[in-house]
Amino acid sequence: MSTPHDTSPAGLTEELTRRALRHVLDRTTDMAPTPLQVPLHYYRDPKITEVEEAQILRRTPLAIVPSAQIAQPDDYVVRSVLGDSLLVTRDGDGTAHVFLNYCRHRGAMPACGSGNATRFTCPYHAWTYKNTGKLVGVPGKDGFTGMNRDDYGLVELPTQERHGFVWAVLTAGESIDVDAHLGDMGPELARFEYASYGYHDQREFESDVSWKGALEAFAESYHFPFVHSESVIGQNTVANTSVHDSFGRHHRMGFPFNWIADLDTNADGTWDPIANMGVIYWIYPNLILANSPVGVEVLDMLPAGSPTRCTLRHSWMAKYPATTDEQRALYDTVFGQVHAAVRDEDFAMLPQCGEGVRRGQHDHMIIGRNEIGVQHMIRTFASELGVALG
Repeated sequence: MSTPHDTSPAGLTEELTRRALRHVLDRTTDMAPTPLQVPLHYYRDPKITEVEEAQILRRTPLAIVPSAQIAQPDDYVVRSVLGDSLLVTRDGDGTAHVFLNYCRHRGAMPACGSGNATRFTCPYHAWTYKNTGKLVGVPGKDGFTGMNRDDYGLVELPTQERHGFVWAVLTAGESIDVDAHLGDMGPELARFEYASYGYHDQREFESDVSWKGALEAFAESYHFPFVHSESVIGQNTVANTSVHDSFGRHHRMGFPFNWIADLDTNADGTWDPIANMGVIYWIYPNLILANSPVGVEVLDMLPAGSPTRCTLRHSWMAKYPATTDEQRALYDTVFGQVHAAVRDEDFAMLPQCGEGVRRGQHDHMIIGRNEIGVQHMIRTFASELGVALG
């Protein structure tokens, strides 16, 4: 039986595959020391949700978009995060910015959708901003005598670009240090060179389950044969078997594929972890990166107006950017399959969990030793929130 690596976890090397193979052959898995009792209010208390948003989600660097989504100078995209409309741009010099997408005059939204543009004009009174946030156009300027345009640019959030993502802190005036936030996870993510991937597609929807409960679905394979029995996840992955490594508040899960067992007798087989298991990262607080040999699923989950309702943004990037219609069609198929598994399997079940949390009259739920990744998530959040666990 293995236990989690709390310090200096091994990198994405052959040793990770060997650990997973040993579990498959021995029919074991990484386990936590004991089961964990979690009070239901951890998921359903509105006061806890308020603290999560104010003290965690609005003060921690969040991956707002993959760098590949705004790959070229003057590319931009608008997305909503915790109800805020954000304008993400790459200016002509290649620098990424994250702005609050609200005009400084009367608050309408200068930008919508995505594309390539150097300027954005508010639809209400046509105030115009450069993609650096600078205010450059004010119709009827005589009405604003004495106003310094430099004081009325779009509000820019603290922003850094690291490891293939544009990160921001959702509170203007705060500091941002993505390297410090990631710690030992930074070099791990650097191995993938996500900035070289090709952004392909995305879907977004809401679901009646806690955002923390939704994240937990990507931290254990205990449910695979029951929820994913009809898809490639359940058919190709060894159930209830994983390797787990914590990187401070973040973690890495390895879910071995059935064919990993062949390495025990095949001297010519590859020991590359990505070829032999689903390698899934949790980047605290809300990001999941699910890697495969052909690409990565990017999933971020956030609360959506109540403790047991969340929003999921699910996108996919190809390791080798599509250059032909044939490749794009293939990637459409790949993303269609993985999104169907998330939407029609995981998020068909998770609202039931949400209802159980809302209406349950028991005082706690129990998380098994085999659900070591889930335990790590809960212990990390509980420590930040001051929630007592059993």
